[in-house]
Amino acid sequence: MASVSYSEELTCSVCLTIFTDPVNLPCGHSFCRQCISEVLVTQQHCPHCGAAVALEAASLPTSLVLKSLAEKAKAKPDEGKRLTAEVDGLCPEHEEKLKLFCITDQQLVCIICRDGEEHEGHQFKPVKEAAASLRKQLEMFEQCTADDIHAVERLADAQKDEMFKTRERSQRLLARISKQFEEMHQFLRRRENEIKSELKHKEEDNVEKMRETFQATAVALSESRELKEKVSTVLKITESESFLKSWTEGKSKGALEHVFRPRVNELQVVESSLSLGPYESHLQFFMWKEMLQVIQPWAALLTLKRDSEDVVVSDDGRSLFCKPKTPQVFGYSKSQSTYFDTVIERQYLHHLSAFGASPSFPFHGSSYYSQNPSEAFLGFSACGAEATVDLQSASSVREFRAGQHYWEIEVGSRNYWELGVMRNLLKYDGVKYAICGPNVTTDLEFGNRPRKIGVYFNCSSKELSFYDADTMTHIHSVSAVGVTTPVSAQINIQHKEPDHSPVTVCWY
Repeated sequence: MASVSYSEELTCSVCLTIFTDPVNLPCGHSFCRQCISEVLVTQQHCPHCGAAVALEAASLPTSLVLKSLAEKAKAKPDEGKRLTAEVDGLCPEHEEKLKLFCITDQQLVCIICRDGEEHEGHQFKPVKEAAASLRKQLEMFEQCTADDIHAVERLADAQKDEMFKTRERSQRLLARISKQFEEMHQFLRRRENEIKSELKHKEEDNVEKMRETFQATAVALSESRELKEKVSTVLKITESESFLKSWTEGKSKGALEHVFRPRVNELQVVESSLSLGPYESHLQFFMWKEMLQVIQPWAALLTLKRDSEDVVVSDDGRSLFCKPKTPQVFGYSKSQSTYFDTVIERQYLHHLSAFGASPSFPFHGSSYYSQNPSEAFLGFSACGAEATVDLQSASSVREFRAGQHYWEIEVGSRNYWELGVMRNLLKYDGVKYAICGPNVTTDLEFGNRPRKIGVYFNCSSKELSFYDADTMTHIHSVSAVGVTTPVSAQINIQHKEPDHSPVTVCWY
């Protein structure tokens, strides 16, 4: 057995005979010079491991150690006898005709081998029957491999398309950034370079992930093609013994389900996630917050409409405050408070008529609350049932249908407010901040108390981000759940009397 193992180590995996003029590839695997020369004509990689081979076979050095060992192996009579027996279709050990195929060990055996201790309890088939069964399986396997190759090729093409789109999108963003920065003075070049560098890193991160997947598809294609080529070569053998022997030798030995592993299910196209967030559409506005004197402001000029009964919107549509409920307000007597309520109501009706709405409640706009009056009356909130008590709501008259939008709300010193879009809000309760989504509230670790909150919303990606609008410090970003366009900006405030600190939309 040691002799057989010794001979196998000196056997070329291409011609399946003992080395003749062996050479070593850079990857460490060895082949006959003539064999590897023929292989490199059609493929420039190692037949064993798939490593790239840049050299020609003629320039590869001869492995003197392997050559010496191969010559000694050829000179051994026992090895010669064994090789002769294999060529003649005889059992190397018993010199009997190889009439059976051991299913358990996946090898050709003679009748004496079958009855020996080594094959005790094993399953056997006649050679022709085993060959016919294997051929049928290999034919099916060949078709499955071909289908898998086609599927992986489609994945590779899709991945290349995504890589191209990522680079193309990156170039468009670079051009937009450059155009905007050209309008600034020289001292803003530092920020321009910083943002360009950020984009480039994101591009490279995106492309690197895609490149890894693309390389994986290339390796899968190489392995599958090599396996298909091996199967096709084996299927061309018509003589049963040689057919079985060719397949069961080397790496192919084993059941087909272990040899063939569909690769397409292991691979997935990495889609582009390249995004600069608000820098894509509001770059100058964000820079303006750092350098107010050199920038053109660009923010949504929103006006508000009320969605709850006990709030009042100012005549210009910018400010929102609570409508008094009690007779005694702001130091007025009962008779004076009646006059005050009348003034408030007139202002409220005037505001409604300015937008062509009915003075009856609820407001007949396109907001979520006008479609759900029971929730609107209570001041619907995404932040839990207990938050709906005495919570008043308003929304923007303008609806966002597409694109990227940014607006700022001055919350002042109010101890409770919620800002965002439908069912996705940033909440402050006087102690801490939280992100509220449908049926879930997540507390945030944000210790500052900004007087202005910036809100960014991307209609296509549903990205919703919140900022301290005084310093442009990022507070939190979420993917807005359940939001469909068109959608309005949303403001919820808790009722208080007297209300001296309205919530105001910032106009620039």
